Amino acid sequence: MRPLILAAVALLASADAFQSSQIRRAGLAFSPSRTRSSSTAITASNANEIFPLKQGSTVALITPMTPTGEVDMPALRNILRFHVESGTDGLCILGTTGEASTLSMAERATVLTAAVEEVKGKIPIMAGVGTIDPEHVKEMTQQAIDVGCDAALVVTPYYVKPPQRGLVKHFLTMAEMGLPVVIYNVPGRTGVDFQSNNLALCADHENIVALKDATGDLDRLEEVRNYVGDKLLLYSGDDSTEAEYVLRGGDGCISVTANVAPAQMHNLIMA
Repeated sequence: MRPLILAAVALLASADAFQSSQIRRAGLAFSPSRTRSSSTAITASNANEIFPLKQGSTVALITPMTPTGEVDMPALRNILRFHVESGTDGLCILGTTGEASTLSMAERATVLTAAVEEVKGKIPIMAGVGTIDPEHVKEMTQQAIDVGCDAALVVTPYYVKPPQRGLVKHFLTMAEMGLPVVIYNVPGRTGVDFQSNNLALCADHENIVALKDATGDLDRLEEVRNYVGDKLLLYSGDDSTEAEYVLRGGDGCISVTANVAPAQMHNLIMA
């Protein structure tokens, strides 16, 4: 194993010991809030600015919940501040890890608004907007635009197995809405694999800026890079292979592990 991979193994093996103290510091040990916030007012003065995505460790952020199943807003705000303090390079909010499929549009607005208020301009904010229905993807993308997010994470529509030409049209359509798009390819969960040659057809659009590659296929990285060059940021979406992905020329990761070891993940990816 390469020395950096050995370091990664040692780092992640220490996550359990690191987790309890840091998550408590982030606010999860607080008494949960019992009232769901109804306010979606934007107070960040720079909400209309787009801050570009960058290389490094992007956290696939959890959405903390109360025992009664509501979003725990005090804990969420403390977690967001924790990532600013820890040097996290990007925020992926309302992805699968963030319980996106279980939240209403009102709850989404509350979570996104908190993220903009707490970290806008400090960490780029990527909002998960992918689902099976293109019209709902548009609705969630427009919400992310209105709130002040910096990018949209759009997954290949799942279960229905659209043809490659349909996937190209889907991503280009969402890019036309004006918010930078990160294409999310995770065939193990969606049942459809967006091929590299078709990704290249999307890469020329000015609003398609990155790929989240959760195939776990490290050999594909070279193929993708040959097709898109430096037009897209290439992020690993697979925690078990992300260090090797970056060693082979990837730009970073969208990581679940970064929830509990954000500084370590930043240092590992940027080493």
